[in-house]
Amino acid sequence: MTEPGLRERKKQRMYQDVSETAIRLFLEKGFDAVSVAEVAAAAGISKPTLFRYFPAKEDLVLHRIADHEGEAARVATEGPTPLAALRRHFLDGLERGDPVTGLNDHPAVLAFHALLYGTPALVARAYAHLERSEAALAEVLGGGLEARLAAGQIVAVQRILAMENWRRIAEGERVEDVRAHAVAAAERAFGVLAAAFPHLA
Repeated sequence: MTEPGLRERKKQRMYQDVSETAIRLFLEKGFDAVSVAEVAAAAGISKPTLFRYFPAKEDLVLHRIADHEGEAARVATEGPTPLAALRRHFLDGLERGDPVTGLNDHPAVLAFHALLYGTPALVARAYAHLERSEAALAEVLGGGLEARLAAGQIVAVQRILAMENWRRIAEGERVEDVRAHAVAAAERAFGVLAAAFPHLA
């Protein structure tokens, strides 16, 4: 009865270990300078086994953020209104220093973001991740054109806010110096969204 749970845990551990190995190599040498075969060898698995877990080289990096893909859709159902829930979740993330908000100065987080945003192939692959996030959010907002427009703007707002926070910290500003601006910018942005989509506010 517990065997499927054990198998699933082992599978997740394999995903985690291989992804961490790959990210370490990419940070050391550059994404384009490391082959999939090199990652497989470093992880102690065959190349075909690696491709069973990660269909594309870019997935080795994006695995780290894959669990955020359905986050906006899930959060939107957890509050009095979708926008109120999403606003609260983003502000809570700023308070916690959640890496997804960009307001985090841990060296490993900064290095990962530099790898992600500085590698064209990863940026392109991440766009597909954003599209799936938008589609999932649009579905919980009711589907249809207006829901898709709202979902697209909400996901874009969160991405741009996070990118601005990351940019400022990557350029040397301290988290505590950026925090007040980040909170104020998020409040303004969600205010704009509420005005644009009052039925979601």
